[in-house]
Amino acid sequence: METLACIKRVPDTGAEIILTDDKQDVDASTLGYTISPHEECAIEEAVQVVEDEGGTSTVLSLGPDDSTEQIYEGIARGADEGALLETDPDDEEWGPKATAKALAEGIEALSDGAAIGFDVLFFGNESADNANYQVGITVAHHLDLPVVTGVKDFEVDGETLVAKRDVPGGSEVFEVDTPAVITVKEGLNTPRYPSMRSRMQAKKQEIDRLEPTRIEEGLQKVELQVPEKEEGEAEVLGEGPEAADRAVEVMEELEVL
Repeated sequence: METLACIKRVPDTGAEIILTDDKQDVDASTLGYTISPHEECAIEEAVQVVEDEGGTSTVLSLGPDDSTEQIYEGIARGADEGALLETDPDDEEWGPKATAKALAEGIEALSDGAAIGFDVLFFGNESADNANYQVGITVAHHLDLPVVTGVKDFEVDGETLVAKRDVPGGSEVFEVDTPAVITVKEGLNTPRYPSMRSRMQAKKQEIDRLEPTRIEEGLQKVELQVPEKEEGEAEVLGEGPEAADRAVEVMEELEVL
């Protein structure tokens, strides 16, 4: 079974985000980059399916040359191949509409003349930076494939894919034929952590490079904004045993006693 995991290079989710002076981009001078948590699960699921069913797993990303770092990470996590739709590093970030169109064309190019060369196309449910929730669905639309979103449980039953997602009060189970697009959420599996040896071996892997075509988005970015931080205050109740009475008073006020 041929699987594909589409990933995006995103700022480290635990880092402090600082904007450029014109508020058009993120100042990356002190920033680390990583793979979105949902997409880590997409890679792991693509690898596990191939381990169970046989075939080849591929990691695909759209971005500048620096995105090869995340592709190598995917290979170190067990993927067999990697491909980059390489963009100009001076370009502003691609929006979901242009990204989905470029990925769809890249998937067709990687299919070597087949209608779709992959049985399962895994996406993160949303990226860790923009959280647009659109790319996987739009790629499925371009490729005329069935899609199930928000998946937290997945298995392969012959030529049928069984995908489950949580809903209030229970869950929904979908059965779809291959090929299909599946967007996954964190918690679907436990992504493996690559060893230093696997990282070094991944660097030796040749990554296919494709040139994407950019389309007009229709929307224009005005500026970026960093959410305001919530300021908190700490009250020192005292020092040593003398603080015990005041601590009891506070807990009574909070109704935890």
